[in-house]
Amino acid sequence: MPRLRQVPRDAADDYARKLYTALFGDRDPVEQPGTATGTPGNWWTVFALVPDAFRHTTEGFGFYRSDRRKLDPVLRELGQTRAGYAVGSRFVYSQHMKAARFAGLSEEQVQAIAHWPVADCFTPVQRAVLAYADALVLQHGRVPDGVFAALQAELSDEEILELTYVTATYMMHAVMSRALRLEYDDVDDPVTEVPAPEGTTADVMGMVDRRKRD
Repeated sequence: MPRLRQVPRDAADDYARKLYTALFGDRDPVEQPGTATGTPGNWWTVFALVPDAFRHTTEGFGFYRSDRRKLDPVLRELGQTRAGYAVGSRFVYSQHMKAARFAGLSEEQVQAIAHWPVADCFTPVQRAVLAYADALVLQHGRVPDGVFAALQAELSDEEILELTYVTATYMMHAVMSRALRLEYDDVDDPVTEVPAPEGTTADVMGMVDRRKRD
């Protein structure tokens, strides 16, 4: 379950109810979750807690899909999908794998987003976009001059700004999804202690040190 409460249909404002209808039909998405894409749908019901934040972020979806955008949707989806993967958000990564196919990426390219540095199926501009996405997400905006020069060789300033904004926005969505355990990110942290067998020493490296002295 998400870490925050969800907003049922009868407690949602008019804007949220319209989106609920578009996504869930006549169902209350809290009582009867599930979207057409297979997700539980709790991203929507949790974000509806703060109506103006909900409106702001959902209108952002319209921004990046607007026909006013100069950036090629293929490059946009490379940035979004790689951001989801780099943050470790199963939700953002999974959803944008699908969107990347729809935008026109081949199956080979979609599958290679996870290991793009050793893949040979991307064009120079696509590789530049993926390297830039990694610099934004993994290096928190520390972009090497060589990466930026590769972008500028292929894209206009307007396209680079759109790419930066959309990729950074989806980094935020990925981080929030993990933090609040939304959708496919409602998973336990895999990094936990695995107990040693009962009766054994807790000083594992001490055993190695003693062996060396012996």
